[in-house]
Amino acid sequence: MDTGSTSRTRPTKGRGAVSNPESRFEKLNRDPCDDGWATEEEIPPLKTTVRLEQCRTIIAHNDSPDIPFDQSINPYRGCEHGCVYCYARPSHAYAGLSPGLDFETKLFAKTNAAERLRAELAKPGYVCRPLALGSNTDPYQPIERRYRLMRQILEVLAECEHPLTIVTKSALIERDLDLLAPLARKRLVHAFISITTLNRSLARRLEPRAAAPARRLEAVQRLAAAGVPVGVMVAPVIPALNDHDIENILEQARAAGAGGAGYVLLRLPHEVKGLFREWLARHEPLRAEHVMSLVQGTRGGRDNDPNFGTRMRGTGAVADLIENRFAVACRRLGFNDEHELDCTRFRAPATGPQLALF
Repeated sequence: MDTGSTSRTRPTKGRGAVSNPESRFEKLNRDPCDDGWATEEEIPPLKTTVRLEQCRTIIAHNDSPDIPFDQSINPYRGCEHGCVYCYARPSHAYAGLSPGLDFETKLFAKTNAAERLRAELAKPGYVCRPLALGSNTDPYQPIERRYRLMRQILEVLAECEHPLTIVTKSALIERDLDLLAPLARKRLVHAFISITTLNRSLARRLEPRAAAPARRLEAVQRLAAAGVPVGVMVAPVIPALNDHDIENILEQARAAGAGGAGYVLLRLPHEVKGLFREWLARHEPLRAEHVMSLVQGTRGGRDNDPNFGTRMRGTGAVADLIENRFAVACRRLGFNDEHELDCTRFRAPATGPQLALF
C-alpha cells in the first residue's frame, strides 16, 4: 500500500486539507488505490515534524502594487494552523512537498532568523521601511511556542527601534506584550488579528489549529488595553460561506478595541483551487456548487484571478456588494485608523564586539 501523497477517504482530524496531492513540480504522480492491506481506521494520525534550516537571507522584498508593504519576514515555512484556503500553500512545492497535508505537517523553522536580520539591518545601504510579519505564514503558529523565532525577531527590532506590522490568527501574540507595548508608545508597531468567521464549527473546519474566534477577539481586547494599535482582518471573505459574518465580525472587533479593518476576497492560486474544491465537497457538499459559482463570478469566470489590482478584491456584482457592505459597516462603526509608523527612530544594530565610533 502506498501511504505517500495519496488521497484519504475522510478528512484527517485536526487538519485543514483533505488530501496530500503531489507538488506541481513532481515528475511522477501517484494514484490512490485500495489494495486491501489497511482500512481508514488503521492509518495512524499525522504528526507535525519540523526541519531546522539556516537561511541565507531573512528579509523578503516585493514590488506588488496592491500590497501595502515592500519588505517582509517569515520565520517559518508551512503553517500548522492548516487553513485550507491559505494562498501560501503552493510555496511548499518548491521544497518538493505537497501544498496539501505536507504544508501543515512538514514545517521548516529558520533558526538563524534573528542573526540574519541583525546582519541585514546593519548593512550600510539599508533603508528603513516597515517590516511585515505574517504576510505568508503565521509567525505565531503553534511551533512558535517552542522555537520562539518571532520573539527573537521582535527583540532585534525593538533594539533597533524598527517599525513593523503583524498579522496573526493566534492569541500567542499576547506573550510578547512586554515588547509590543513599548514599541507602540514609539509608533513602531501595528497589529492585525485575522478573524474569518464567528462560527466555531466553521472555524474549526476551515482553520483547524488556529485560535477560536472568541479567543481572537479577546486578543484584540488585550492588545488594545495594552496600548498596541490593533486592527481586524476579515480574510478571506468567501461568498455564501462566511460573507454573512462581515458586519458581526466588525462590530465585535470594534467593541473589543480594534481601530482599523481590512478584508481580502478568497484567492485560489495553483493547487489551492483543487484543495478548496475538495474541502467544499467534503464539508459543505450542499453548498459547494453555489459557493464556487459565486467565487467564479468574482474572478471573471475562473477559480482564480492573479492580476494586480483585482486579485485582492475581485470584480463583478458580488465583489462590488461585498466591498460596499464592508465600507458602510466601517463608516458606521467608526473604523478610521490610519496608523502611520515612525521610520525616523531606526538605528542600525551592532553586529560585533567593536563599539561604534559615533
